[in-house]
Amino acid sequence: MNPMETDYPNVLNNLEATINRCILGKKNEVKLIITALLADGHVLIEGVPGIGKTMLIKALVKTIQSEFRRVQCNPDLLPTDITGFSIYHPKNEQFIYNPGPVMTNFLLVDEINRASTKTQSALLEAMEEKQVTVDGKIHPLPRPFFVMATQNPIEFEGTYLLPEAQLDRFMMKFNLHYPAKQTEKELILSQTIKNPLEDITEITDMTYIQKIQEFVQTIYIAESVVDYILEIVERTRNHPSIFLGVSPRGTLAFLRAVKALAFLNKRHFVTPDDVKFLIPYVFHHRIILSPDAQMSDVQVESLMQSIVNGVNVPVRVEN
Repeated sequence: MNPMETDYPNVLNNLEATINRCILGKKNEVKLIITALLADGHVLIEGVPGIGKTMLIKALVKTIQSEFRRVQCNPDLLPTDITGFSIYHPKNEQFIYNPGPVMTNFLLVDEINRASTKTQSALLEAMEEKQVTVDGKIHPLPRPFFVMATQNPIEFEGTYLLPEAQLDRFMMKFNLHYPAKQTEKELILSQTIKNPLEDITEITDMTYIQKIQEFVQTIYIAESVVDYILEIVERTRNHPSIFLGVSPRGTLAFLRAVKALAFLNKRHFVTPDDVKFLIPYVFHHRIILSPDAQMSDVQVESLMQSIVNGVNVPVRVEN
């Protein structure tokens, strides 16, 4: 093994511990966002205003030396406000590309569902192909490229539903909830002196993260575990209460995610527990219920749990 590879777990442990000291009571969410980063995916975080969505993202960004940009979404935001635009320079007699905020390593798209669907769609090419096309010219994005979007619950005034194609490009979606009473007390007391973000220092850089991303994909996953995942996926596509099941893009994203989670948990192989842990965050937002199921108030969470419970768990998973 490369000597640097043995240091990967130490760096990730330090990264996770540093963010957890800043974001109290959200260990699960911290693990998820680091997993998505290592799996070269994107995350969508939902929660009411003031719950700490942006702070979680800022804490992650401050631990890694990188380029960071933020887009604050609103109904007036245009696609070119994200991708950039070409401007004519008379002196050179040519159009010059003026980069938008998408040209970065970390892109925070705050309150994404306040932007119009047309503007939301401007992110599709960037998230999937790691490039943007402006006036017919392709502009590659920096690597790694990680989109972290936040959204308010869709019942809030002035919000738009994200199109299915947009949702499918997010590897993970998870919710941030109100903290427990004791956790909120600790939060209040810890911030009476200074903002905890001020104590965060850089632990690594994006070049190192990219090397970890490459190494993570070498994590072993047994054929029996792959079959286990595919059986769950297949049942989402054939269930009478599900109108739209998990896409092949979702399956591939899930395979990358379980490998990243296994490595974050200090293992070089994927287990069924990794699969069960990630299903709510990688699969649920890709499921669209049938009209009858929606009218019957069927919940995706309970439906997916019944599907998972009905699939036999593989026994041998180690290499």
